[in-house]
Amino acid sequence: MAKEKFEEAMAKLEALVRKMEAGEMTLEESLKAFEEGVRLSRLCANRLDEAERRVELLVRESQQLTVQPFPEHGGKDES
Repeated sequence: MAKEKFEEAMAKLEALVRKMEAGEMTLEESLKAFEEGVRLSRLCANRLDEAERRVELLVRESQQLTVQPFPEHGGKDES
C-alpha cells in the first residue's frame, strides 16, 4: 500500500472530527472513528517529524546544525 500523504490524512482527520462533533454516531461508530483518528493523528505527527528532520538537514552549515525557527504570522515584520 502506498504511503498516505499528509494532506490526505489531515483532511480525513478533520472530516472525522466534524462527524464526531455532530453527535449523531453510535457508540461503536464513535469508537471506530476515534481509533481511526488516533491512527491519522500519529501518521500526521510522523510526517511532520520527517519534514522537520529534512529541513534541519537542509539548514546544516559547516558540519554544524543551525536550527532557525520559522517566523510567525507568515514572516511579516509586525513592527
